[in-house]
Amino acid sequence: MTVLLTGVAGFIGMHVAEALLARGERVLGLDSLTPYYDLRLKRARLARLEGRAGFEFLPLDVADRAAMLALAEERAAEVTRIVHLAAQPGVRHSLVDPFAYVDANVMGHLVVLEAARRLRRLEHLVYASSSSVYGGNETLPFRESDRVDRPVSLYAATKRAAELISESYAHLFALPQTGLRFFTVYGPWGRPDMAPWLFAEAILEGRPITLYEGGRLRRDFTYIEDIVAGVLGCLDRPPEDRRPRLLNIGNNRSEEVRHFLALLERALGRSAVVVEAPRPPTDVPETSADIGAIAALTGFAPRTPIELGVPRFAEWFLGWRENRGKGG
Repeated sequence: MTVLLTGVAGFIGMHVAEALLARGERVLGLDSLTPYYDLRLKRARLARLEGRAGFEFLPLDVADRAAMLALAEERAAEVTRIVHLAAQPGVRHSLVDPFAYVDANVMGHLVVLEAARRLRRLEHLVYASSSSVYGGNETLPFRESDRVDRPVSLYAATKRAAELISESYAHLFALPQTGLRFFTVYGPWGRPDMAPWLFAEAILEGRPITLYEGGRLRRDFTYIEDIVAGVLGCLDRPPEDRRPRLLNIGNNRSEEVRHFLALLERALGRSAVVVEAPRPPTDVPETSADIGAIAALTGFAPRTPIELGVPRFAEWFLGWRENRGKGG
């Protein structure tokens, strides 16, 4: 049987695909390879997967309803699980290109659900949501039962819309689903639009880094290996009653951004040039995940504090810059 994995050339997607293949699964990976960031990085991720036993790649946009429904009909007897990670990421970029977020995160999610209900052997659909849905909530840590109707970015609104659409499809078509609210994922092969990459690049090039509120904003930084363990743990445990689940997946430890930066400076052996600025309206002061529910379900227990994860990211990043996508 086959796992259909969307966004396979993405940061989390590549790592999840590698873990599935390592345990003998067949993976049908989809990705539209949008140029939101350097395509060399996406292609280098794909190169780590292509040629491995059990892996197949299709360059396909999940918002392409005709192509997705045709794929579902063709693979209806084969695909038993879906990991849906394809999305338009980036909280601040949603102010620049709002249409891309609705196309990918709302329409794309709907099309995946329409395809899923045509897969007659489907056992479970796990999809990516985001901690951003908690918006302006001030009670910490964030719990799945918290109010999530006050998004502070369009990105967050599209992710919450996807959760609600999934709820309706679970009710109408008994689709077994788990949505995972990711908290600030980082690590090797990470995204160039996220703070770890932006900070590392600026440090090495001697460019200033903007720290909002002096770096006192706090984030629940979660290392990629811990994320993968949680994704697979959930995938292996479909809801028995077919009621949809929403689960936080984070490190359960909120850290100041300036502490993260200090660890990165130490790992790279250089000091950052820092300028301060007010917090932008799309950012929240702190994120912190209550992971009790996912821990109870899967035994999920993050093992990588940022004191270990940041040096690992820095080591990979230095290798990437040296090879410019030729290695990893």
